[in-house]
Amino acid sequence: MGANKKVEGHLIKDFESDSLLVEAYRILRTNILLADKEQTLQTIQVTSASPGEGKSMVAANLASIIALAGSRCILVDANLRKPVLADQFGVNGQIGLTNVLMGLVKLESALAYTEIPGLRLLPGGPIPPNPADLLGSQAMAVLMEDLKDQAALVIIDSPPLLSVVDSSLIAPLVDGVILVVGSGQTERKSLVRARQLLDAAQAKVLGVVLNSVSALDNGYQHYYSSYSDSLKGDVGA
Repeated sequence: MGANKKVEGHLIKDFESDSLLVEAYRILRTNILLADKEQTLQTIQVTSASPGEGKSMVAANLASIIALAGSRCILVDANLRKPVLADQFGVNGQIGLTNVLMGLVKLESALAYTEIPGLRLLPGGPIPPNPADLLGSQAMAVLMEDLKDQAALVIIDSPPLLSVVDSSLIAPLVDGVILVVGSGQTERKSLVRARQLLDAAQAKVLGVVLNSVSALDNGYQHYYSSYSDSLKGDVGA
């Protein structure tokens, strides 16, 4: 990529390339699969402290590269206040998670096939008046179990932690949470508060993904290490 461009922020089109961005996602995929040797991680939530840190594209690209490795994967757009993944993948977003949680359609009818082999998307669907009520409902807990029957790995894109309560409601239902941090963007106090919210929700935090790292500004080694070490650190430590 050209000078002064950040290596994030878009849906990757060519996962066969040897670009730094693709390699970073390969490393992230490997770290996740090795994150917990005692427990199989089947449901992973991706969130951030604040808006604009790139969590949705991290979730989408991660789900894509996992599916391309041969694992059946479902990507869920649980950002019911501002769903974006249907547009990114070019699928119909009119039917999705909201419809399923309200009991209007079955899960199988709401899942959309993407151009990535092995990857299906559950769009957000219509924006409801009560996102938190839906995400904190028994229907959501049941849906999480249903999703695990449909795929080897479920990646859930959820709203920023400091903006709304939604992500804190999802966190107890998943096997692990990844916190996306915008390089040079996220304030330490915001990151600490986000971790406190996850701890209060009794979430298992897998670690942090440092996003928006400029390879040319910081050097290739820094770019790689920011991802390869992302699941080892303790936020706020």
